[in-house]
Amino acid sequence: MEIYFRTGKLPSHGRNDYRKNTFYHDEAISPNWLTATEASSLTCEEVAQRLEVDVRKGLTWQDATKRRQISGYNEFSVTVEDPPWKKYLEQFKNPLILLLLASAVVSGAMQQVDDAVSITCAIIIVVTVAFVQEYRSEKSLQELTKLVPPACHCLREGTPDSFLARELVPGDIVILNVGDRVPADLRLFDTVDLLIDESSFTGETEPSRKNTDSVLRPNGAHASNTNIAFMGTLVRSGNGKGIVVSTGTNSEFGSVFKMMQEEKAPKTPLQKSMDSLGAQLSLYSFAIIAVILLIGWWQGKILLEMFQIGVSLAVAAIPEGLPIVVTVTLALGVMRMAKRKAIVKKLPTVETLGCVNVICSDKTGTITRNEMTATVLVTSDGYIAELSGAGYNDHGQVLLHKCDYPDKARDSVANLLEVGAVANNAIITDEVLMGQPTEGALLAAAMKHGMYNVADRYLRLKEYPFTSEHKMMAVKVISKYDSSKEEIYFAKGALERILPKCTGYSVNGVVQPLTPEKQADFVAECSEIAKKGLRVIALAKGDSLSNLTYMGLVGICDPPRPMVREAINILTESGVKVKMVTGDAMDTAVAIAQSIGLATQPNNVLSGEQLDTFTEQELDAAVPQATVFYRVSPKNKLSIVKSLQRSGYIVGMTGDGVNDGVALKKADIGIAMGKNGTDVCKEAADMILVDDDFYTIIAAIEEGKSIFHNIRNFVGFQLSTSIAALALVALATIMDIPNPLNAMQILWINILMDGPPAQSLGVEPVSDDVVKQKSRDTKEPMITKKLIVNVLLSATFILAGTLWVFNKEMTEDGVTARDTTMTFTCFVFFDMWNALSYRSQTKSVFQIGLFSNTFFLVAVGGCVLGQLLVVYVPPLQEIFKTEALTAWDMAFLVALTSSVWIFSEFKKLFERLLEKRCKGKKTPLEYV
Repeated sequence: MEIYFRTGKLPSHGRNDYRKNTFYHDEAISPNWLTATEASSLTCEEVAQRLEVDVRKGLTWQDATKRRQISGYNEFSVTVEDPPWKKYLEQFKNPLILLLLASAVVSGAMQQVDDAVSITCAIIIVVTVAFVQEYRSEKSLQELTKLVPPACHCLREGTPDSFLARELVPGDIVILNVGDRVPADLRLFDTVDLLIDESSFTGETEPSRKNTDSVLRPNGAHASNTNIAFMGTLVRSGNGKGIVVSTGTNSEFGSVFKMMQEEKAPKTPLQKSMDSLGAQLSLYSFAIIAVILLIGWWQGKILLEMFQIGVSLAVAAIPEGLPIVVTVTLALGVMRMAKRKAIVKKLPTVETLGCVNVICSDKTGTITRNEMTATVLVTSDGYIAELSGAGYNDHGQVLLHKCDYPDKARDSVANLLEVGAVANNAIITDEVLMGQPTEGALLAAAMKHGMYNVADRYLRLKEYPFTSEHKMMAVKVISKYDSSKEEIYFAKGALERILPKCTGYSVNGVVQPLTPEKQADFVAECSEIAKKGLRVIALAKGDSLSNLTYMGLVGICDPPRPMVREAINILTESGVKVKMVTGDAMDTAVAIAQSIGLATQPNNVLSGEQLDTFTEQELDAAVPQATVFYRVSPKNKLSIVKSLQRSGYIVGMTGDGVNDGVALKKADIGIAMGKNGTDVCKEAADMILVDDDFYTIIAAIEEGKSIFHNIRNFVGFQLSTSIAALALVALATIMDIPNPLNAMQILWINILMDGPPAQSLGVEPVSDDVVKQKSRDTKEPMITKKLIVNVLLSATFILAGTLWVFNKEMTEDGVTARDTTMTFTCFVFFDMWNALSYRSQTKSVFQIGLFSNTFFLVAVGGCVLGQLLVVYVPPLQEIFKTEALTAWDMAFLVALTSSVWIFSEFKKLFERLLEKRCKGKKTPLEYV
């Protein structure tokens, strides 16, 4: 194709200059001069004229430098981030952290050094862990720069040259070859059998065939711009040349980049719950101070003294171990997830999985393998065979349906597969495909039938390449072993293109005339295969392209991954909706959706074009009801996620391509494929599935639900213990009686409350049935009414039992060491039994396994041993003001304090029986 014209305005002296491509414009040149969509609607000559370039020579180095000053480098500039120290300080904005910080300051002012130090240490640990996690995760935008390859082949001043792709400017002439990654958006003006893999961009499996014809009605969809090569896509075959029309952030990938800059990852449900809990604890703390002050004022006591007591009690009420337990629990969850082939990048993400109630999944590479596989063969003489196995290898068999002549059937299948293997440009080496996936599937089918290197038997004379107009590909060959050197044509393509060129069909190797009735039979067979969601390829051979012999059909699919259907069934049973979002055509999308168990009624299948026409209100009405979205763009995926979030859903989004990046970042949890996912996809996601197995999401949801239950159990245990301790001290203060516990004993109890027994509740093993439970309602607070009831009941038991022991032991001589030791030990033992009951809110300890949580047993055993040392070791007796108790005393305290656990077990049993009788309806306690 020849394009030649003036490249600039006339110079001042009036001379036409066709030799140099010199800029004569004085005005600035806009970097947005042409978009890919605009360029696709123009002819090659018009594009070149707009960009003022001679495509035979390209730009001069001087012109390129001038343009670069205006358009900038062909790269993505990332917004300057805050320095690390500033990000570290931002971690202190958490309400609970601020409350703990205030508590530490007050404790220090009140000379309560132990409390101040312990709280400060807790703050430093939590803030540092959170900072490290966030600092490592914010790399999504930086990873986009990897899409621009380091080097490109460009024509400058009439000479081909290679240099860094960042040096490209609008108007440059780029030369593309097999294996090249497209360095910028190009308007193609020369193509030779050019196929470009756009799967990471558009989501479509098949490479896009490119041409140079202008598009009459461009709609901005990538599939319609057949004359545009998009930045970051990969040349699969052929070669071509194009004019750079858009670079950097002005390219189509640039639009993805801009959207990722604009979108911020939402707070996780756990973060919101912890913020709410911090606010609640602050309110309760100020309420305690106020009540103490009022009572003290009413009793006529010194207000400063009462204020000190109130503040001390409020500080004691704040579970400073809560952030540590949350962090440790999440971290252990992350470690368990890694063992189950899921890498979690942000700690709170683990718990978010337990709240997800809708998952939007990309099809290609996520639900399916992103591998074309031949699954069914129908020969021209009616033999049917199915193929097992997947991938580009010989792992599998060609299984014949029942037939009377198996030898003849195998010969017919071999003749059919021979056509597919010879009319083929793909190469399979060590299970790695080089070429088109469809051709790779045909080669693999031949290999499964024991046919290797079939094309090597022939000498290719000519190829008739596949085009979107002809929809067929053919080769002219001669056999290397046939002395007659007779020319043979092998052809494959759409049935409607192959059949008109056939004059006969093969029956056990004998050619029979092709009648209209027989043609109708072949068309019916093709329709039956297509209804299964397979891509149908017709195969034929003959002595000319107008005298072919029909050989049969091959059905090819991109098979779903193993266990996908089972995973979707489990998710559906637990109340999680699954929606498939793909760039494929409707028939393919619907067929795959049906094969994995998704409903595909007409009213729940939507296209990207439909979404583009919807208003926000129409989106919010239609999107939650739909299960399949086809022909969608990155913008459509983002709008789907936003619509679901506006409707109150917690959205999980899976994907593997660049086109999924923005939606992954915006979703409440983005899930990327580890093996085949792009770098941008992995960096934008919150979680990466190492084995690309959709079923791994089930394991992740199990962990997420379990973690929240564990955190809630921990909160319940801490609150019941702290309320009991607070009430014990507060009652003694209000009633003006001696304090049952001294300062060191209270400190020891506080250590137990925030220490190993409490933290061991955070690592309770995952329950077998947790994945079948409904997703957590994110509007439900961390401290529910049911939890409050349980906390108050436990605290009442502990308080009543401890006060009874204190009153029982106290004599007229006042409070002795024995009195405080009995009271102190009673409270500690109550705490240990209470921790046992909080291992589960609904199940008996014997149901979950008394020895299933080793960490808990070690922690409780260590605390009991520590208490015995405090009671019986003389140096510790001096510190804690205790004295040795008898064996009978210990037996009595163990029996008494176990009552809190026994009561909890009977309460849970009653609730289970009641729930079973009510068949899942709310129990009376849940109505409280």
